[in-house]
Amino acid sequence: MSFYIDIHALQTLPPSNINRDDTGSPKSAVFGGVPRQRVSSQAWKSAIRQDFVANLDTDKMGIRTKRVAEKVVTKIQEISEGYDYDQALSEVAEAFKTVKISLAEPKKKKEEEAPKTLESGYLLLVSNQQISRLAQAIIDVEGSKLKKADVEKILDEQHSVDIALFGRMLADAPDFNVDASCQVAHAIGVHESEPEFDYFTAVDDVVRDADETGAGMIGTVEMMSSTLYRYANINFTGLQANLGDKEAAVEAATQFIKSFITAMPTGKQNSFANRTLPEAVVVTLRDDRPVSYVNAFETPVKESAEKGRRYQAAAALAHEAQELAETYGLEPVKSYFLAVGDLKDALENLGQGVNLKELLSAVESDLSEVLAD
Repeated sequence: MSFYIDIHALQTLPPSNINRDDTGSPKSAVFGGVPRQRVSSQAWKSAIRQDFVANLDTDKMGIRTKRVAEKVVTKIQEISEGYDYDQALSEVAEAFKTVKISLAEPKKKKEEEAPKTLESGYLLLVSNQQISRLAQAIIDVEGSKLKKADVEKILDEQHSVDIALFGRMLADAPDFNVDASCQVAHAIGVHESEPEFDYFTAVDDVVRDADETGAGMIGTVEMMSSTLYRYANINFTGLQANLGDKEAAVEAATQFIKSFITAMPTGKQNSFANRTLPEAVVVTLRDDRPVSYVNAFETPVKESAEKGRRYQAAAALAHEAQELAETYGLEPVKSYFLAVGDLKDALENLGQGVNLKELLSAVESDLSEVLAD
């Protein structure tokens, strides 16, 4: 039986541009027949992953790079001082070649005095533990060729938290693909919104003539403001399988919930200082299937004379959750919510009201019980 964690959040952004497209415009989408602000799942996953780096031990994290060979060579030379660089690079390339991961010199040539480098043809995500184990294995064989089975075992075990959650795909070596145990939806506005333009000027501090007037630079930047609905889920059973460790799975899931709530994409933050936190979060533990409440906002939310848009969004979310539970009988095993102000009243029927510290403690305890059972 699989076990799932759903995380729902309502988060209001002031004028900002935290996730822009190739033209510099805030990303958007049409939902319910009207345009909405959108923040891509990739942008928020990147922010979450960076938050992991700040809160988890290095050996529990991975690194995504084309220059994985250099990372392994550096580790070899850390373990065995004096190990020849070119020899180590050649042995690393040979090890990856045995499992059909090709490394080649980068197309852009570096300066002649720079050491030779090899790169993969795509970003390769490996855990720091896998880098260390491969480095040690190359040292141990003392110049001999590593067996294919040994390299396969190294790359198939001791996955990092980010690999276990977000998965890994290697186009030319699919045997090392890892199915993601986490899904993150694109965040969308709960109401209609369109980009606005900020016209700005900059004045030259050094003027040659006291009578000189005018701006040294003018320009525009696009921005949007919205209350966003954010959603993610974790297949906790799959997460445990990917990590191969019960306690690590509990820690990873709990950290993901915390980072999902507190982390934010960094686009244009210096210009807009859009550092908000969600005004409402609902976390449910399920033994049936993940359930998104996004259709609560198919009809754009509007404020009333009595209640603002944030409250109306929380009320719509609660209504959708109760309707789905009654219609399909999909009752969560456990449900918690945290909210600010009168949003607590709108969500009171969705479970136990908690603060962030209490939420993380409760979920950690619940997941430990699930594993014990």
